Amino acid sequence: MSVLPYLVAGWIFLVGVYGLATSRHLVHAVGCLAVAQSSTYVLLLAVGYRRGATAPVFSDIPPGTTVVDPVVQALALTDVVVGATVTALLLALVVQTRKRHGTVDPDELSGLKG
Repeated sequence: MSVLPYLVAGWIFLVGVYGLATSRHLVHAVGCLAVAQSSTYVLLLAVGYRRGATAPVFSDIPPGTTVVDPVVQALALTDVVVGATVTALLLALVVQTRKRHGTVDPDELSGLKG
């Protein structure tokens, strides 16, 4: 079992969170959030990987053949769809913020302070 995919997933997550923390533009922040969320794809695929296993299509393989976990693959596909939906929703909110406040700089959005 290799730890490399887990390290890559952690590195991608940290890059996204660093970009999110240092962002001065809302579109950039949404992009960094998408990068941080994409680390979960790598993590899910690393969890479901089995060396020497085949695709989980059971119609043409002999019984007892090792296959990868199909549940983890389904979770990764669901994660992609949810990530795309959240990114689209956040970008639509950024567009509305630009229309209402005239800026996408988080520091200049004084109307949103409590």
